[in-house]
Amino acid sequence: MNLNYKSYWRKTGLKGKWGNIFLNKLEQHNPKNVLEIGVFCGVTARNICDFLNNKNGNDFNYIGIDLFGSDQNDEKDEIAPTFLKDQKFSNPLKNIYYNHILKENLNSIKSVNKLLKKYNQNIKLIAGDTNEVLRKIDLKSIDFTFLDGGHSYQTVMNDLSILYEGMKGQNKVIICDDYGKESYIAEVEKAVNDFTNQNNLKLNLIENRFAEIIT
Repeated sequence: MNLNYKSYWRKTGLKGKWGNIFLNKLEQHNPKNVLEIGVFCGVTARNICDFLNNKNGNDFNYIGIDLFGSDQNDEKDEIAPTFLKDQKFSNPLKNIYYNHILKENLNSIKSVNKLLKKYNQNIKLIAGDTNEVLRKIDLKSIDFTFLDGGHSYQTVMNDLSILYEGMKGQNKVIICDDYGKESYIAEVEKAVNDFTNQNNLKLNLIENRFAEIIT
């Protein structure tokens, strides 16, 4: 399969080679049911759905959780991309197109749904804080989770704990972004290390960026 991560003319955290590295992990584990925490503008979501559709036809499911522009809980030391605050583009054509012609907030659930409309029978987008909504998902059905939501120590630990509670013992996959030096966030690294040590889990460092945990 020729893996080529597409940006769909939007902002994405997986720039350059990183999108293809992520798709290679999908290829390796070959899931049918994927959960993404931290959907941002939906680019990785669309690439995931493209991949799953290519592999499985219509037999796949994607769930995406994000705040989608709503307020975070008080006193959470989250690290949000500055783009979400002002939606500025280095490309002036994108700036005109999204901010002045469409007047579209790319991090809104409406905008992401539009990007994923080709797969509307296979997707579910959930707007909310993972501290509140993650326990409502049937995690036993999830094969592969991409964790790139709130980046505070508390939130990463909470997300991992809930995910592991639902996925443990099933040889499922959790990929955590911003762990290694290529996109390092100290609180993410500490939370992932503490969690894997507490649960005696093996951690694989992927390309000095992603932490891979097998449940």
